[in-house]
Amino acid sequence: MSTDDSLLDSAKRARDKAHAPYSSFHVGAAVLDENGRIHAGCNVENAAYPEGICAEANAIGSMVTEGGTRIKRIAILGGPAGKGLENCTPCGGCRQKILEFADSETVIVLEGENGQRRSFTIKDLLPESFRLL
Repeated sequence: MSTDDSLLDSAKRARDKAHAPYSSFHVGAAVLDENGRIHAGCNVENAAYPEGICAEANAIGSMVTEGGTRIKRIAILGGPAGKGLENCTPCGGCRQKILEFADSETVIVLEGENGQRRSFTIKDLLPESFRLL
């Protein structure tokens, strides 16, 4: 199994646990840290919308809690509950959160409909950031 396969599998398992009663848009993310460990997270909404937690932020928080300091790769899966996946790029806030722990080699992998995969560097998704790489 490739690294991306492992990350996407972890993101899928996390997505299955998403709590999204308001948007019905379930997202899972999995981060590979500098030590080769995978940390997963899902989105968690609440009635004080939009004060929920994005899947990417949850996965990054898990990484930091476990002592990780760098994101080597991150996989993201998202889409409406009970339906197919969409190519779900991180929101602007999560792009900045990813950048905080990224380097110029950090890759974001997405999987959409029919297993279609796309990948980007963080610089592709956040070209004019608060912290230039």
